[in-house]
Amino acid sequence: MARSKAKPINNIVVVSDTHCGCGLALMPPQFSTDEGVVVGQSPFQQKLWGMWEEFWGEWVPEATRGEPFVVVHNGDAVEGVHHGSTNQVTANLLYHKRIARAVMQPVVDACEGRYYHIRGTEAHVGKSGEFEEALAEDLGAIPDQGGHFARYDLWIKIGDDGDLVHLLHHIGTTGSAAYEATAVHKELTESFNEAARWGRQPPSIIVRSHRHRHIQTVMPWINGEARAVVTPAWQGKTPFAWKIPGARLSEPQFGGVLIRKSHGRLFADAKVWTIARSNTEAALIPESPSNSGGKQSRKPAGKANARRDI
Repeated sequence: MARSKAKPINNIVVVSDTHCGCGLALMPPQFSTDEGVVVGQSPFQQKLWGMWEEFWGEWVPEATRGEPFVVVHNGDAVEGVHHGSTNQVTANLLYHKRIARAVMQPVVDACEGRYYHIRGTEAHVGKSGEFEEALAEDLGAIPDQGGHFARYDLWIKIGDDGDLVHLLHHIGTTGSAAYEATAVHKELTESFNEAARWGRQPPSIIVRSHRHRHIQTVMPWINGEARAVVTPAWQGKTPFAWKIPGARLSEPQFGGVLIRKSHGRLFADAKVWTIARSNTEAALIPESPSNSGGKQSRKPAGKANARRDI
């Protein structure tokens, strides 16, 4: 009896930079330490968790048309303790991994184990990505040929035509929004150049992360359009971001990317959220007791804008 041919997957969902363990990143509603301390979500994390649930519960099923999908975590799953930072939920790195597993396990279940994990930045995930390797093994990520559960890059084919997608974490950054596309499109053209040198199939789409900002560049080629995509993140604006050119002026972006083959067309879609910028204050002279009928006014300046919508 002839074996049935496996059906190609037409959807790859990519998330990255969850930075679990950071007080400004994804965390489940609560977790407990070995000492029995129960840690819950901040108001910001509650909002972020709501976006995460909407992404997987509503956007992904709609964007994939309910079809099966592959999931790739494209690096920096955990925050780690780095550069003398103190904005972690805890300095115990074991909990960073436990938080990340609680965040990602339902996702792995939803994609029925079609899960790949990419290693991120060593400052966050260890010198050789050992924290992500341990996490990826716990999650049952598909290993590479060497048996590693977290890999540095991934070449994966999508759809009946075997379009090639290449994913890795890092991409060049810039301090100017005017040049935001430069390193991204350069990475795409260099991918074509490297493939041509050795007579290999070039990628139809490359996916990068690390910047915490979504962008996409497109160029025509013989098979339609080639694309370079950078994923948004799942982390708020940390103290480090406030001193980086470009980042200090922009609001963080949250969300993920879908690579999809449909009706012969390969494209990238994205769901991206942001938050309101810092509250606007009103420059007012407080009322004195003499002109308020003897009553001291306690009305704060800028009351009309006192509510910050995140």
